[in-house]
Parts: sequence; C-alpha cells; structure tokens
Amino acid sequence: MKKLLYIFSLLLSLSGFAQNQSIFEKANALYNQGKYAEAIDGYNAILDTGKHSSDLYFNLANAHYKLNNIAPSIFFYEKALKLAPNDADIKNNMAFAKNMTVDAIDVIPNAGISKLLNNATHIMSFDVWAKTTIALVFCFVVLFLVYYFSYSTLKKRLAFIGSVVALTLLILTLAFTFHKYNLDKKDNPAIVFAQESKVKSDPNTRSEESFRLHEGTKVQVLETYNDWSKIKLTDGKTGWLITEDIKMLKDF
Repeated sequence: MKKLLYIFSLLLSLSGFAQNQSIFEKANALYNQGKYAEAIDGYNAILDTGKHSSDLYFNLANAHYKLNNIAPSIFFYEKALKLAPNDADIKNNMAFAKNMTVDAIDVIPNAGISKLLNNATHIMSFDVWAKTTIALVFCFVVLFLVYYFSYSTLKKRLAFIGSVVALTLLILTLAFTFHKYNLDKKDNPAIVFAQESKVKSDPNTRSEESFRLHEGTKVQVLETYNDWSKIKLTDGKTGWLITEDIKMLKDF
C-alpha cells in the first residue's frame, strides 16, 4: 500500500512539473510577443503552486521591468539572485532596474579585519560551510585512527601531520560556519513597494517624520512592532515605517 501511495505521489509530482513547464514556456512566448502582463500572470500561476527557481524569478522580473514596475522588478531580481548569486545577467539587469529608483542612498563599507572576515565568510553558503566541516571531521577521525593503529613510523608521522592539518582546518571552517549563520540570521532584507513611504522616529503615526523612501529601495528590517517595522539603510539611517509598505525577500 505504501509503495502504491509513493508511486501515486511521484506521478502527481511529475504531472505538476510537466504542467508548470508548459505554463513557463507559454509565459515565455507571451513575453517574446510583448504581452508582458499576460506573461506575469503565467509566471505567478507557477509561483502559486509553490514552485520557484532563479529562471522563473528572473523572467518575472524582466516582465515587470518592461512594464516599468520598479519595486516588483527589483524584488524578483533580488529573489533570483538569492538562488543564483553568481549570475551575471541577473546582476546586470538588476542594475538597470535600480537606475529607475528615486532614492540615492550611500553605502558605508566595512573596513579592515571585519571586511576581510565577511568577504571570506561569504565565499560559500552556510550549507557548504557545514558540509565542509563535516567532511573535515571525517578526515580527522580517519587520520587519527591511522595514526593510532599504524605500526609504521612513517605512516604514523604522516597521519599525525595530516590529522593536525585536518583539525586546524576543521576549527577554521567551524568558525566560518557559525559566523555565516549569524550573518544570515541578521540579514533580513526587504523592498519598499509603496510609491512613497514616510519613515518615522517611533512606531506610531504621531511621531516625528525622519525621512521618506520610495518604491524599489532595499532596506534591512531590524525588528517589528504591531503594524510597524524598524528598518536600516546602507548609509546607517534607521526609522520605523508601516509594515505593509515593504515586502520581505526571505519569504519564498
């Protein structure tokens, strides 16, 4: 009975994949015909099934860009980039989309050791760092066992040196794994979707207005309170805006 259920679920999955592929190809055809709004409907229909990919987000962003939908185009380019962080086409197209935004916000770069550490940490994803650490644990255990049970002086020496190197790399990768986890946990980006959003000093309508943001601007969400979100910009400015004015990028 379990096998029959497994086969049935597999067939459903394959059927759903084929259907989504058909919708994707039709949406691409509509895009090539200049029917961007209809193409968007097709891409969204795939997202409604719970499926997503960098290609889907990229094409969806392109369609919104063609219609001058600033916030959605940047939002979906950012989504695509999260799934394919080294894709040059996504980066180039997103740069064009960002040229349509109103807000010009400076970026305060990290400096010194902090910059080097963060750059090194972002070389790999958290999953890759974790898998590398596990692989080094395995290497260390094997080399230590070879050292412990070997009778040859040369084998002992080589196994000892190898186990020390593996242990050193293990400690380093473990540190990078935890640092990457903390960086990802703090990274809570969102895109402003409101045409204009008033950023307040406190989470209430009566508080003083600090500044204004416009659609397409990327912010970091620090915390939420009722219907308000505390955000931070790349230039260091912080403030509170209404949560419905933004869309979180981590929500898939």
